[in-house]
Amino acid sequence: MAREKPEAAEAEATPELSYQEQLSFLNPIAQPLASRKLTRKLLKCIRKATKHKQIRRGVKEVQKFINKGETGITVLAGDTLPIDVYCHIPIMCEDRSLPYAYVPSKADLGAAVGSKRPTCVIMIKPHEEYQATYDECLEEVSALPLPL
Repeated sequence: MAREKPEAAEAEATPELSYQEQLSFLNPIAQPLASRKLTRKLLKCIRKATKHKQIRRGVKEVQKFINKGETGITVLAGDTLPIDVYCHIPIMCEDRSLPYAYVPSKADLGAAVGSKRPTCVIMIKPHEEYQATYDECLEEVSALPLPL
């Protein structure tokens, strides 16, 4: 009987949550939030960037390269707890005029990189192989209103 419970829990966790369902798990600081369409574009761009190793993943790595002056689009997961883990990243991006946006799920962010482990922050660096997709994402993320 004890073995049935974990399997049942896995079966319940397996179906992906819709965009609307993911919004219920957002942090209060998750602004500007990418729309459903922009979220798909960002995840697609992340997949392309991963193939060319043009990605920075995780709070420590992203923070280090923002401090070094690297440019790119910073994508943060809106459902990360505790908020203290990464609440300084948007401030660093604003100080250096880097575009950033939140997506609803850290699991989707991790999956886009090709990892089973969720991740809360990713920086997409520009590259000529996927420049059109990157520019499209950059334009839409830059157009998002910044929080007050």
